[in-house]
Amino acid sequence: MIIAVDFDNTLAFTDYPDIRAPNRPVIDYIKARKLAGDTIILYTCRHDKELAEAVEWCRQQGVEFDYVNENAPELIERYGDSRKIAADVYIDDKNLLISEIINEMEANSECK
Repeated sequence: MIIAVDFDNTLAFTDYPDIRAPNRPVIDYIKARKLAGDTIILYTCRHDKELAEAVEWCRQQGVEFDYVNENAPELIERYGDSRKIAADVYIDDKNLLISEIINEMEANSECK
């Protein structure tokens, strides 16, 4: 499985660009998935110095990425390269589950 994980307010609680504290449950989950053999991709809007700081901070937390802001080579070979990071699972603090959208739409349609 390929997991793409965001950095700011997902792996770490931040006041961009300052890194405040680890989000321990997410870090522990990513470390466990890596040990289970999953591919872990950091996908973040950070770049240059701020990106290097985030990657190093993650290393200090015991999180190692297979790729940073890039697709896995086997997917590039199969589908071509894309600006969007391809993954089976995306972990992001801005995530909205499809089930939540459906539930909200159903709730709103009942009120009409």
